[in-house]
Amino acid sequence: MTRVGAVDCGTNSIRLLVAEPDGTGGLRDLHREMIVVRLGQGVDATGRFADEAIERTRVALSGYAATMRELGVERVDMVATSATRDAANRDEFFAMTADLLGSVVPGAVARVISGDEEARLSFRGAVGDLDPSSGPFAVTDLGGGSTELVVGDGSGVRAAYSANVGCVRTTERCLRGDPPSAAEITEAQEFIAERLGPAFATVDVSGVRTWVGVAGTMTTLAALALGLDEYDPAKIHLSSVKLTELEKICWDLVAMPRAQRAKLGVMHPGRVDVIGAGALVTDELAKQMARRAGVDRLVVSEHDILDGIALNLL
Repeated sequence: MTRVGAVDCGTNSIRLLVAEPDGTGGLRDLHREMIVVRLGQGVDATGRFADEAIERTRVALSGYAATMRELGVERVDMVATSATRDAANRDEFFAMTADLLGSVVPGAVARVISGDEEARLSFRGAVGDLDPSSGPFAVTDLGGGSTELVVGDGSGVRAAYSANVGCVRTTERCLRGDPPSAAEITEAQEFIAERLGPAFATVDVSGVRTWVGVAGTMTTLAALALGLDEYDPAKIHLSSVKLTELEKICWDLVAMPRAQRAKLGVMHPGRVDVIGAGALVTDELAKQMARRAGVDRLVVSEHDILDGIALNLL
């Protein structure tokens, strides 16, 4: 069976999935890994990748390339999303990635995908394990630099929008205090609402039956809702959180100083400083989904754009 390697390089983290077909049209995981590299450090303000951010990404991708060679990957696809779309010096980034990916599959290169393709790949990965009868689905992929809103069902995507708002972008723009001040929180809420407004104006969620959240902010919130002492993907995958409970968890995180967040057993160290902004984005998404679709809970999927990239390679 063909072994594939999928790499998702976002604003906050870089992730690897090595998989093969499971015989039913899905994936059998062989290896999953995530490293926070903060590639998007300062991009919103400077329009360029920081040298140290490229170096952190190079070190992580070098390890991923070694893993893919060891596991016999035959096809590889690496996609770069929000931060890379915005960076003026992205050619330096792509030269580095071409060198490392080419050591796995000759000629392999990273590619920048549009917000629309990012949304569609996220949707395909997110709903693969859900019962089609629980659709239509709204999938929100809350990243470091952008948030994708996608509506679809078992037959595919109906509408999608990529909004330039995420946990890293919002933190760098608005949330400077530790914990943030009331004025900073208000500034962040206004920024988030402004950026998400066009998403909900473009994508009609009124007929949605199930709201699905993916990526690190959402899965961390689910882990907290479950009361886990440590992060457990198997328990988190397809768990659900009532919106009333989700709101409390979000605002508790916003109010916490970073040192307190760091002591939470489910919190990845690379998410400590940006999870407050992610919680504010989630809170606004929840308000919009409740008002526009009437949903009362969030279903969280551990499968997302990374799985969509891999499925496209089969």
